[in-house]
Amino acid sequence: MRRLIEYSWRRRWALWLPPFPLLLLPAGVFAGLVALRRGLYRHRLLPRTRLPAPVIVVGNIGVGGNGKTPFTVWLVELLRAHGYRPAVLSRGYGAGKGPRPLRVDASLSAADCGDEPLLIAQSTGAPVYVDARRVRAGRRALADGADVLVCDDGLQHYRLQRDLEIVLVDGQRRFGNGLPLPAGPLREPRRRLAQADFVVIKGEGAPGETCMRFVNFRLRRITNGALFEPATFAGQRVHAVAGIAAPGGFFDQLRGLGLKVIEHPLPDHAEAGPQRLDFGDDLAVVMTGKDAVKCRPYAHARCFALDFDVQLDDAFAARLLEKLGRGQKTARHPGLPAVQGTAGS
Repeated sequence: MRRLIEYSWRRRWALWLPPFPLLLLPAGVFAGLVALRRGLYRHRLLPRTRLPAPVIVVGNIGVGGNGKTPFTVWLVELLRAHGYRPAVLSRGYGAGKGPRPLRVDASLSAADCGDEPLLIAQSTGAPVYVDARRVRAGRRALADGADVLVCDDGLQHYRLQRDLEIVLVDGQRRFGNGLPLPAGPLREPRRRLAQADFVVIKGEGAPGETCMRFVNFRLRRITNGALFEPATFAGQRVHAVAGIAAPGGFFDQLRGLGLKVIEHPLPDHAEAGPQRLDFGDDLAVVMTGKDAVKCRPYAHARCFALDFDVQLDDAFAARLLEKLGRGQKTARHPGLPAVQGTAGS
């Protein structure tokens, strides 16, 4: 049923096939509640909190798979290269119970803090805080010395006042059938993009759009960190494991690199488990970075993560820094290098 519903998200006409018309009523209710909640915050009928540091929100108006995690890694590295001390705030989807806010240590497990916070912490070394209450996490981050806060997947978290909104959009899936959940993939209507400071397209976009591209791919052996060029596996059959919102894009990327893919899609944030990495053969197992942080404790020598560099143009980075209010520092740090990322959401 889940796959059928997601299929309908991509094709508006499919909603008229049974049982999809039943989804239209709850979709209308969902859209109304979203609009009501946003209106209450906009008119200050629900309180918003401003913290004494800039807050950058990275999010999306639809379901996952838009590239928020690799973009957040790129953004953190950009800010640090220009004199900032950024900290990342995350809800920590899938994290276990415990004291909050939780500062993510790279030695923690995904079960402790969630896969995406752990991936960001390991990729950047920046402080990452997990807490459903972003204001509380932000205060802790500032007390620990941060001077700018990056709110990962925080577009719909209106309690925390933001200074910049950056919305990620998948260049292939875009907005699907354009309908709200559960009849379509949207958390907020498409017109919400006009209120964001920046819209970034993952992959190829139309002329004039800001695009985020993944370049310089390599395969990293999870057990020891050894790196291999994709050409090493060109023409070979591999098992591809992806517990992300849009696994099809990951599988297509591997095919584009010359690998023959045996697909093993999992639900978003699902843990593969050691039994799901044993396919009874000697083929390599390739997974996303988000899956790798969960599988590392029991990965075998044939398990690899797909790593890459995140590339956005210098002009976009300069505009972002200028809007943040510290654009003058760009002159002190010539060049905006590509930043390493790992395949994730």
